Amino acid sequence: MRVAAALQAKGGDQFAKPGNIIEVKFVKGESLSLTASRLLALMILTAGGDAWEDRPHRMRKADIRRGHKGNERISDMLEELHRTLFAVDDRSWRGKKATLRFSLISRSREESDEDGEAGWIEWEFTPDARRLIQASETYAVLNRQAVLGFRSSYALKLYELGALRLHRRHSTWKGDMASFRAALGIPPEVYTDFAQLRRKVLEKAKAEVDQLAHFKVEWREIRKGRTVTELELRFEPKGPPDVIETVGELDRHSVGRKARRDGTVEGVSIGQVARAALPSSAAAPKKTEERTFPRGSISFGAEDLLAIGRAHGGGWDVNMIADAYREHMGERLEKLRGAKMIASWKGFCEGWVNRRGRPS
Repeated sequence: MRVAAALQAKGGDQFAKPGNIIEVKFVKGESLSLTASRLLALMILTAGGDAWEDRPHRMRKADIRRGHKGNERISDMLEELHRTLFAVDDRSWRGKKATLRFSLISRSREESDEDGEAGWIEWEFTPDARRLIQASETYAVLNRQAVLGFRSSYALKLYELGALRLHRRHSTWKGDMASFRAALGIPPEVYTDFAQLRRKVLEKAKAEVDQLAHFKVEWREIRKGRTVTELELRFEPKGPPDVIETVGELDRHSVGRKARRDGTVEGVSIGQVARAALPSSAAAPKKTEERTFPRGSISFGAEDLLAIGRAHGGGWDVNMIADAYREHMGERLEKLRGAKMIASWKGFCEGWVNRRGRPS
């Protein structure tokens, strides 16, 4: 809760979600839809460090709709949160092992549509949910844009599991197939064949996480004979070039995201990317080759890179920034080509100014 309060005070898109809420299991046969999962994440973001308190929390409908004109989906999401049951291991009044079933939301109020965009929702977490939040000793730092960008509820759950484990000494998750299904909320009657599960869930969820998260996910299948009995998920932080690309992807419109993820989007020349990043007065000459970052001066023969440095370097000497960029990237620079190299260079120039300010 202290971390949640600090991130809330800082502002921005990062927020903390308690590990106990991420790892809570759905009652058999139930799971949250993608839209309801997003709403729950926004509720936790809004409540911040006060989520454990016995008090109502409030949010604008406009912050939930994300461009949708109608509010009817908000009603559906609230009702889904009310009726979905979660389960945790507990003890009975006799001290025996027991399963506690509960809802996360006890009550909610939704203003009518008479006020249009000025409408609000109000909700309260149940006592069981508040105790679970307050008792959590672990947390995941999530990105609001990433949470709202996922198109699969399974990908969102995988993202939360990865963010929860990323900075632990052992950043892995391991369990049998029943545990994996429970963790991602996969109904027992869906994708009963592992080949289907791999193709429809694992591969698709991994592709989304790799594109939108600040880490990547891999998995290992553990077999007994020919049957997959366990899965081991590994979460690895991205390096600077990949992080820059992810930040750029989160800033782009979601239209075309799947095509960019699958590599089926139409190619864009370096000159086109550079011109899109610059004011019209600084249009760069068209370059069609997929080249790497030049080793020497970029004042001659790399006009598009020079123009980006001048537009985003805050008035610093562009070749000095280029030398620092080469030193920062090291051997990784050889792997960056074309549009990725342009985006990385532009991000470094902006970061240079943010760190050092403008030259006197």
